[in-house]
Amino acid sequence: MILGAVADDFTGASDLANTLARGGMRTFLYAGAPARASADGAEAGVVALKSRTIAAGDAVAQALRALGWLRDQGCRQFLFKYCSTFDSTDAGNIGPVAEAMADTLAEDAVVVCPAFPGAGRTLYLGHLFVGDRLLSESGMERHPLTPMRDPDIRRVLARQTTGPVGHVPHPVVAKGHAAIAAGLAAEAAAGRRLIVVDAISDADLVAIGRAARGRRLLTGGSGIALGLPANFPNAASSALAWRGEDGPAAALAGSVSGATRRQVAAHRAAGQPVRELTAEAVMSGEAEPGALADWAAVQAGVPLIHSTAEPEAVAAAQARFGREAVAAAFERVLSATATALAERGVRRLVVAGGETSGAVVTALGIEAMAVGPEIDPGVPALAVPGRGLALALKSGNFGGDDFFARAAARLGGEA
Repeated sequence: MILGAVADDFTGASDLANTLARGGMRTFLYAGAPARASADGAEAGVVALKSRTIAAGDAVAQALRALGWLRDQGCRQFLFKYCSTFDSTDAGNIGPVAEAMADTLAEDAVVVCPAFPGAGRTLYLGHLFVGDRLLSESGMERHPLTPMRDPDIRRVLARQTTGPVGHVPHPVVAKGHAAIAAGLAAEAAAGRRLIVVDAISDADLVAIGRAARGRRLLTGGSGIALGLPANFPNAASSALAWRGEDGPAAALAGSVSGATRRQVAAHRAAGQPVRELTAEAVMSGEAEPGALADWAAVQAGVPLIHSTAEPEAVAAAQARFGREAVAAAFERVLSATATALAERGVRRLVVAGGETSGAVVTALGIEAMAVGPEIDPGVPALAVPGRGLALALKSGNFGGDDFFARAAARLGGEA
């Protein structure tokens, strides 16, 4: 293994693994730092954590444990991956984890670049945009766990960290990798170790990756990995062949994003079986995982069980039951339902939502997943070696309206 990454949620890890696999690297996705040495023949390894919204100290401890495992596998360059909308609070966890990893690797110039132009996330003059809207006007300001009300990533990061934050603006980035490398060195010489780097195109991200060739640590969204495979010209370029899995399919959705709400509506409009989980049913214990799996088992098509709701309904449930209690209850029911579905023979499982995906993978006891072809930008097909199980783990905001049915088909081997 030559390139190692630590991701703060499971769908982000899947997104990053997809980028590296498309770059030709034999890539495996790991659910936490494995207890064993890698025997997968991986060139790139992505360790998925569920650390985005936990206490900062716990997030740092998990990240350093994963970093240590990746170093033991022989990795020479490392990436800390977070969401392309920089999901965090003023307490972290992006800044504290980045600082701790930089300390461990003795790196004095660390790229901070959440940009992912392919998904509409661009960074200009330190400000993050989603499409043509500032981050603070994109809907992310209403996120139930990590509301993003400040689009200036330099300010956000400064509130999370102990040192000054640097910046390489786009006029420098546009001059290419040599100018970017010089900009990074200048910021480091001025004592600014974490350095926000603008990017408005994939070409910018490739140049940033090339500029960081001699650096041990980068941080960013999955887009920052576009330029990293080229840093290892001797990689075997042996992305895995994909065959898919036969057998029943099902989908679970715990995201409340606008994209997932549209996908749920489109799935229902297409005549697919859909069952909603309400906060009341989950908190009262009425929503029983075994019964939900039994319902799915007798449906035709791709049955979908979801907790997706409008923002007003989410806010009302949080006010009534408590934000953390509601989130934990939904994760518990959906992850237990995933286990029950697998016990009933489901072999293709589509999951929407970062927290939900992490809970499902953990509940299923999955340690490693081989990365297959892309389903939608940022979402690859995943195979669990030796289990006869294929997964798609989707960030809430990703995917076309017909994602659930199309992902299930791709997991079955359809082109």
